[in-house]
Amino acid sequence: MDKRGLQVAIDGPASAGKSTVAKIVAQRFHYIYCDTGAMYRAITWKVLQEGVALDDEAAVKQLLDQITIRFEPGTPVQKVFVDDTEVTLAIRQPDVTNAVSQISAQLAVREELTERQRQIAEAGGIVMDGRDIGSTVLPHAEVKIFLVASVEERAQRRLKDNAAKGIQTPLATLRHEIEERDRKDSTRKISPLTQAADAIRLDTTSMSIQEVADRIAEIIQEKESL
Repeated sequence: MDKRGLQVAIDGPASAGKSTVAKIVAQRFHYIYCDTGAMYRAITWKVLQEGVALDDEAAVKQLLDQITIRFEPGTPVQKVFVDDTEVTLAIRQPDVTNAVSQISAQLAVREELTERQRQIAEAGGIVMDGRDIGSTVLPHAEVKIFLVASVEERAQRRLKDNAAKGIQTPLATLRHEIEERDRKDSTRKISPLTQAADAIRLDTTSMSIQEVADRIAEIIQEKESL
């Protein structure tokens, strides 16, 4: 294997632990971390800010073409910017969470952000998480992981994450939102949530974040040694 570093794709449904694990793994290997979900959330936030109809695909694409989405290191989380506005917390609010599936299902949005993501990953040494990284964005990634967890476990994780951000949402509501997000992501016509044929499936329901990160690190190390 060359020394440029691997492309690592981590996919899975909402709250399966993708982003948290991806950040740990990227730091461990000194790889770049690209949060593709944050990119879709960023354009969704901008659409909501501008009052653009969620189903007006032409207007959404025009808005996307006019903005830059960038990341900066931050503590404890990586910072996300739309142009010069930091949206790190704003894109995790319920209004964005409940609208992002509709925006991310649009062909023009997926094509544009997929191209941006491929450019970021071109040099290798990257960990990228999302719904269709291994299947569509980086089909030739050397390491592909597909994380899953029960709906109940994922709802509990979302409840804990929201509480830490000062967002109070009933557990039953979170269960419903996750189930609905799963349905939308899995049935959309464009790049649906699906496990790539060559991806390694990890059920994280009974695993700690550190255990999941350690397992993925082992897989990367095995690939690096080839």
